[in-house]
Amino acid sequence: TVAELSGRGQVRGVRTDVSDFDSVDALAASVYDVEGACHLLFNNAGVTSGGGGKPWEQESNDWRWCYSVNVFGVAHGVLAFVPRMLESGEPGVVVNTSSQDGGIAPVPYASVYASSKASVSCFTEALAHQLAAAGGTVRAAVFYPSGGLLETGLWTAQRNRPSALARTRERAPAPGTTFEEFKQQLAAAGMPTDTVDLTELGRFALQGVKDGRFVISHGLEEAADLLHARADAIAKGDLPPAARL
Repeated sequence: TVAELSGRGQVRGVRTDVSDFDSVDALAASVYDVEGACHLLFNNAGVTSGGGGKPWEQESNDWRWCYSVNVFGVAHGVLAFVPRMLESGEPGVVVNTSSQDGGIAPVPYASVYASSKASVSCFTEALAHQLAAAGGTVRAAVFYPSGGLLETGLWTAQRNRPSALARTRERAPAPGTTFEEFKQQLAAAGMPTDTVDLTELGRFALQGVKDGRFVISHGLEEAADLLHARADAIAKGDLPPAARL
């Protein structure tokens, strides 16, 4: 990644484990030592649980693995960077990556992942209110990557799962579905398989930051329709509708 970006300006890569606060804090210290400031923090790392689709078939380590990156990774980024950003007095933005598969409404077959992203969305909203109360020099935004299928590192993230969080049951976890296999499954079911241009998605996210948006996402009208339906169901004491691909 550093090599790909180096032709566009000065780029520096620092290997960081977002599940480890000391590692993220060392990154923050390095950024301020070398650059002197941080104006844009993207807490973007994410993984799936790798434990299957049914909640009762997940293991404790599946939860720990997913939450250590998706939830604690965001928390560690905020804990390490935001105090420094506030102390500097310079304007800044913290963008936390959530997912419409959980951040807007749960996807039943990905319950652990969806719940981790719901946590990110809720936390980011609370963070935004608290940063505004602290003076508003630094603000927060939530990013929902959307617009189609995303061929990201999420599909190969299990290779980075630490041995300490390996599954403990005798049966091996089901092999992870590749991106192409997932597209084939959707096509067989007659569902859309349009793939997002990640470079364009990155530009879209940055434009959302420049525009001062709190929610950065495509398809907000459809999301609003789902949220209205969920609110109506909750008001009646009913089970709200889940998200669908």
